[in-house]
Amino acid sequence: MVPVEPEASDVEFPDAAQRDEHGRVFVGGDLRPGTILTAYRRGLFPMRQGDGQLAWWSPDPRGVLRLADLRVSRSLRQSCSHYDITVDTAFDEVIAGCAERQEGEYHWITEEVRAAYRELHRLGWVHSVEAWTRETSDQPAQLAGGLYGVAIGGAFAGESMFHRARDASKAAFVALVGLLAQGENPADRLVDAQWLTPHLASLGAVDVPASDYATSLEHALTLELPPAFGRAG
Repeated sequence: MVPVEPEASDVEFPDAAQRDEHGRVFVGGDLRPGTILTAYRRGLFPMRQGDGQLAWWSPDPRGVLRLADLRVSRSLRQSCSHYDITVDTAFDEVIAGCAERQEGEYHWITEEVRAAYRELHRLGWVHSVEAWTRETSDQPAQLAGGLYGVAIGGAFAGESMFHRARDASKAAFVALVGLLAQGENPADRLVDAQWLTPHLASLGAVDVPASDYATSLEHALTLELPPAFGRAG
């Protein structure tokens, strides 16, 4: 589907360069679709603070994956061959899986967040990539892992991923990169990893200066979405 532009936001975000030492740019606002999209177009993303206040973040450095830098080991390639990949067929299940946390972990994907991203999914801006186990004669296919994120032009802001079987989230990530590579100018496309984690670093993501990220994002936003995600940015 072609993404539907929501009602414009009246939230005025400061420039991302005004971040504090933690990467926090702004506190306040709301989770309406127009507000969230405005933020992503400016390199910001939302996450509530420990005190419950809604904050908007733009860390420096920024975790980024360039498509050509994807690193797929032999064992991961073998794992990928065991899963079937789909797009946007189980969004609610994926975001629910991502919301699951161990006792004591920070539970940031609240029902409020899930509702906000479900609405953006309905409008065509947020997408899920799912990895399924293969159906057998005595076992139906099972959702083994997946990820979801915001796709605008040639930029994909990864929000979260989960797995219930070995390498399932990584298989979904590898598939995501393949989908993004189907668009124009794949060298200029990027996956925004926000804060770099060892999991994403193992796949080729690196930290870059926030200023470099901002320049890359500005150009990526001018590109068309890949076919799997629609045709308007």
